[in-house]
Amino acid sequence: MSTKNIYRPQNKIDYSSYLYLIPAFIFYLAFVFFPLIDTFYNSFTEWNGISEKKWVGLDQYINNLSDKKITSSIKHSFILIIFYSFFPIVIGLGIAGIMVRVKIKGMAMYRAILFLPQILSMIVVGIAWRWIYAPKGPLNSGLDFFGLEDISRAWLGSFDYALPFVGLIGTWVMFGFTMILFIAGVQKIPSELYDAAKVDGAGAFAEFFNVTLPGLKGEIIVALVFTVTLALRNFDLIYITTGGGPGTSTMIPSMFIYKKAFQMNQVGSASSLGIMLTLLIFTLVSLILLIFRDKK
Repeated sequence: MSTKNIYRPQNKIDYSSYLYLIPAFIFYLAFVFFPLIDTFYNSFTEWNGISEKKWVGLDQYINNLSDKKITSSIKHSFILIIFYSFFPIVIGLGIAGIMVRVKIKGMAMYRAILFLPQILSMIVVGIAWRWIYAPKGPLNSGLDFFGLEDISRAWLGSFDYALPFVGLIGTWVMFGFTMILFIAGVQKIPSELYDAAKVDGAGAFAEFFNVTLPGLKGEIIVALVFTVTLALRNFDLIYITTGGGPGTSTMIPSMFIYKKAFQMNQVGSASSLGIMLTLLIFTLVSLILLIFRDKK
C-alpha cells in the first residue's frame, strides 16, 4: 500500500484553518479598526457630524489642552483611580491575606455575595446608589437616626463631596473583582513557603509581605491594568449619578466626549479628546507594565 497520501511532509502548513478567522477578522475591521481610523482622521477636522469636514490640523488638540474644564476633568479621572484601583486592591489584598491565616466556614457564600456588585449592570448600580445618597435616602436617614443631622447632606449635589462619593461606588463595585483575583492567586502559592515562614517564626504581617504579596505580583499587575483602565474610561456611572455635576465637579473626559459629540455637535473636538484619552490610558498601562516587569 502506498503511504504517499497518508503522511504529509512536516514542513507543509495547512492554511485552510485560517479561513475560520475570516468572519471575526471582518467584524474587527468593520467595527473596531475602521471606526478607530475614522476617529483619528476626524480629530484633525472641524466637523459637526453632518456638513463637510474642514481640516484644521492640531487645532482641536491644542484647544482641548488649553481648556481648563477639560484639564480639570483629567484630574478628576486621576482622583477616581484612587477609588477604582488603589482602595479595591488594598481591600482585596487584605481579604486574601486574612484567608491565608483564618479558615472561615461558608467562605464560598461570602465570596459570592462580595462579588455580586461586579456582575450587576452599572446602570442599576448608579440608580441604586443615587437613591442611597438622596437627601432623604437611607444614608441620611441613618445619620439622622443616630443624631448626626449636621453631617447629612445632598451628597451628590455637593461640590466638595460629589466626586469622592461617586468614587466610593467604584470601590464597592471593584473590590469584589480584586478579591476573587487575589484569592485565586493565593491558592497557587506553594504551601511550603507558608510552612517555612511559620517555622522561621514569621507573624501575620511578615508572612503577608514576604510570601503572599510577592506571590501575587502577576495578579496585582492584572488588577492595576483593569481598574486603572476602567477608572479612566468610566462613563455610565457618572452619567447616571451626577451627569458631571454639580457644575463640573464630577466631569470626566468621557462625559466631555459625549457632550461635545451628541449635544454640542463638535464631532471633531470630541474625536480629538477621545484619541487623547486613549493615549493617556495606553501610557499609564505601559508605565504599569514597565514598573512591574520582571527584572533579570
